[in-house]
This record gives sequence, C-alpha cells and structure tokens, in this order.
Amino acid sequence: MKTSRRTLLRAAGVGLSLPVLESSGAALSQAPPKRMIAINQDLGFIPKLFFPENSGRGYALSPYLEKLAAHREQFTVFSGLSHPGVDGGHRADKTFLTAAPHPGRASFRNSISLDQVLANHVGHETRFRSLSLGINDARSLSYTQAGVEIPTIQSAAELYKKMFLQGDRKAMEAQLVRLKRKGSILDVVMGQSSDLSKRVSGSDRERIDQFQTAVRSLEQRLTEAQAWEARPRPKVDETMPEYPEDKKQFFEMVGMMNDMARLAFQTDSTRVITLFLGSVRTPGVNLAGGRTIGGYHNISHHGKDEKKLKQLAEIEVGQMELLGDLLQGLKDVEEPEGTLLDSTMVLYGCHMGDANIHNNKNLPIILAGGGFRHGQHLAFNQRNNIPLANLYLSMLHNMGMEVAAFASSTGNLHGLA
Repeated sequence: MKTSRRTLLRAAGVGLSLPVLESSGAALSQAPPKRMIAINQDLGFIPKLFFPENSGRGYALSPYLEKLAAHREQFTVFSGLSHPGVDGGHRADKTFLTAAPHPGRASFRNSISLDQVLANHVGHETRFRSLSLGINDARSLSYTQAGVEIPTIQSAAELYKKMFLQGDRKAMEAQLVRLKRKGSILDVVMGQSSDLSKRVSGSDRERIDQFQTAVRSLEQRLTEAQAWEARPRPKVDETMPEYPEDKKQFFEMVGMMNDMARLAFQTDSTRVITLFLGSVRTPGVNLAGGRTIGGYHNISHHGKDEKKLKQLAEIEVGQMELLGDLLQGLKDVEEPEGTLLDSTMVLYGCHMGDANIHNNKNLPIILAGGGFRHGQHLAFNQRNNIPLANLYLSMLHNMGMEVAAFASSTGNLHGLA
C-alpha cells in the first residue's frame, strides 16, 4: 500500500504542544520558551538623532534612545551593520530579514527570512508557526524557503479573532473539510510536478525543485493546522481592539499590533512574529492635541529642510516611544525565570540607513531582551560595515539552533553575549 506524504509527516513526529499553564499542573520552574519579534520601520530614522556619539557600555544615549532610557540595560544599539550587496533604497525592505543581494534587479530572487528559519525550528510547537503582520501596507518581511512572500495580517482586530475567537462545532468541521481538500489538491500538484521534472531541462528542473519545496512547506502547515483546529483557543481578559480605518491613526495602529504581539507570546500562540510598519504608505500621522503631520514619506526626503526635519523628528520620537511601550509591556509579564522580555528577542530597525538619500548602509538596529547581556552601543566600521546577518546568526544560536551560517554571515556578531 502506498503511503501518502501526509502520513509520513505525522509519522516523522510533527508534534504539537499547548502552552505551559499553572492550572494544568505544570512545574512553575520550567524554563519559558525562546521567542522573537522582528519589526521594520520602513522609513528609518534621522541618523544623527538615532546613533550615539560614543560606544561601549558607558555611551551617552542619543536623543531618540533617550525615549528608551528606562530599558537601557535591556537593549543593545548597533552601528556599522548592513547587508553586503543589498541596494535599491526602498526595495531593500524585502531583504531586511533575508539579506538576499540586489533586490532592485529584474533577476532578483529572494531567499528564506530569519523568522521562517526560526519557524521551521519551533513552529510545530504552537498553533501558529509564525505571524506576519503589517500596518498600512501589504508588504511582508517574511519569506519561505523558496523565497515566496508570506501575506500579512493587517488588522489587530482580525489578528485577535484569529487567535482567540473559537468557532462553533459546525464551523470547525467545515474548516477541517477545507483543509483536507487543500491537502488532496497538493497531492495531485506534487505528483504532476514530479512527472514534469523528468522531461525538462536542468534549469527548469531547478525551478520545479523550488516549487516542490514550497508545496512541501505548505503541506506541513496544513497538517499542523488540522491538528490544532479542534483544540480550544486560549482565553484572555482583553477585548477585541477597535482597529482604526483611518491610516493617519498610525500610532494607534502600532500600539494595538504591539499589544496583540505581546498576547500572542503570552498565550504561546506563536513564538515568531514579524511586523512591517508601512510608513511609506502612511499619508500622515495624527498626533496628540488633534494635530496631524501629513506626507510622512514626503518629509522623509527632507533635503535638510529644517521644517521637514522638525516634523520628521516628531514622528520618529513617537515611533521610539511606541517601542518603549512594547518593551515595558513585555517586562510587565512575569515568567518562571524572569519576564517575557527576558525570553523574547525584539529586533527593531530599518533596511535604509538614511531614507533621505535611499542609503542601505549603516542601518539603525536595536536588539532588546532575549537573555543577552545588553546595555551597550556596539559600534562597527561605518564605511566598511559588518554583515547584519552576523547578528541574525547570533539570534539563531540564542534560539538553540546549531547552524554554521545564515545568508551573508561570516560568524557570530563580536561583542554580543
């Protein structure tokens, strides 16, 4: 009897586990799982207001980092990091977590993103292998093994429904039928592509291999989704957020998404999240007192105009304050061996070092939490940058993955422990 790939997946030990809960009788001393959230603010920051002037542990906080002063010992700021060969200004957003070179070229082909490497390692243990989130923009930071973009959830309310609202039995049964039907279709597609692979050229065979890798990944996700569908979703005290429709309520949107990310980790719904802050497609930003600064993208090309610089700084200060709120929210959740922040790596940055000139060097990068020894400015050569992927390799090792390299990495990032 022929054994289907789906059966093999089950036999291979694609197991699932629920969160460790005190009410279940689990030992409170059990170490909490490692987690990661990666956030890209796609217009970056005014460099002179972001980067500290000196380095090491005794560095003086820059004007922007002053907004994170309460968390100084829980984060590291970096300078002199970038992705070798990555250019194209705004187009480099798609390579922030992949480091794939030359995203502006017609022949560009992306590769797997950092979050999906982690999801492949720990994703089977939670309801959602990973969550790809976005605000005011459909673009994603997450890419599969085959370099295919993973769509984003663009509403905190929709994310709340996905994580916490349980359908009735009829709805769950209907969803299981849909999942099984998709699995059957994938069986047919896989068989047809295998037959085709025997009759094509070497280069076409390579494309088919990439396609089949993507199909296998989707098939595994369907298997995991079927196993989780009938399990009860976690109960939370928070109500579903009233997510704004006005794109100018940008700060409110970011705050709500940050809260949902914290809840996702707190309930162990996932351990891997990406969040793309679509500043380019944000028409303006509402501020306190009923004021609005319009044309976020336009003022990022300030040309050193003092009025535009002042407006841009006001928005970017707000972005840093939101990051501070996220860090505080994670610190407020106690776990057996510390806080949620202690077990969560928070990567925050941009794919452009200076949006005013579309520069992709000397990227503004912060890493908070995750159990690292923080409280420092790690400064590398701002002309001859160190690969940002070295930091990513260190993060993979922090998650317990024994890998020798990631993308353009040349080794672990020196100075981070």
